[in-house]
Amino acid sequence: MPRDKSEGLFVIPLKRVYMAGSRKNRGQRAVKFVRRYLERHLGGKVLLDPLISVYIYKRKIEKPPRYIAIHFVRIDEGVFKASLALPVRR
Repeated sequence: MPRDKSEGLFVIPLKRVYMAGSRKNRGQRAVKFVRRYLERHLGGKVLLDPLISVYIYKRKIEKPPRYIAIHFVRIDEGVFKASLALPVRR
């Protein structure tokens, strides 16, 4: 059961996006993975900021970043707004 969170920061590893499937659509899988990760850990609907997908597609669709930092804020009961935090380099 997820804990009640109002705001916070997640550093999401996108290693699974690289391992699964074709490299031609890694960017699309990365955006879906980020959304599913946040929904699973927050326990509600997640609205993604468009800058998240811009950051993922910055190096083209075949090479998304290995990690992404996401800042989330609860805007209503069971609804969260996710935005890009500082980029993480590893």
